[in-house]
Amino acid sequence: MSGPGEHWIPPERFEAPRLVLRSWREGDGAALTEATEESHEHLAAWMPWATARQPVEVSEALVRRFRGTWLLRTDFVIAFFDPSEKRALGGSGFHLREGPLDAGQAEIGMWIRASEAGRGLGTEALRAVLEWGFTQWPWRRLTWRCDPLNEASARVAEKAGMRLEGTLKSQSRGVDGSLRDTACYALLKEEWQDARG
Repeated sequence: MSGPGEHWIPPERFEAPRLVLRSWREGDGAALTEATEESHEHLAAWMPWATARQPVEVSEALVRRFRGTWLLRTDFVIAFFDPSEKRALGGSGFHLREGPLDAGQAEIGMWIRASEAGRGLGTEALRAVLEWGFTQWPWRRLTWRCDPLNEASARVAEKAGMRLEGTLKSQSRGVDGSLRDTACYALLKEEWQDARG
């Protein structure tokens, strides 16, 4: 598949049984604040952006920036909402950290709201991100990186069918400033298609 042309428009939404995946939009700031503040202790060990207090104005500025980068096709930050689209359940993204859009590669990041963690939603969400990415987006390869000590994150990647390609030793700094390893998972479009039969 060739890369997207200059007039390619990113898809807007994807529906899974328990969640809706879509771009963050104007007015989503309050939902983002509620989800991230509730999840601070759950996320703080792994996500440097997690904060105990995030004013709605800050979140609203963030969601508007996320929407802007989506429309400009420079980064794609995905919101997870419940089917009513009133309650934020977490987020993900297709991040262009491995080349430009026409390279057909993106890195997935993900977080799940604390009250929803441990109920299989993370695996369902990642499977939905992969399905959306390989059916409606131009991705030929999707990657996932996590600290190997974050066993829940590694388990979600493996359950969703991603394969560990290797571990980069002392590759980045953890939230506490210490050097940490990075486990690198990936899945190719053809592997995803084969696994679906």
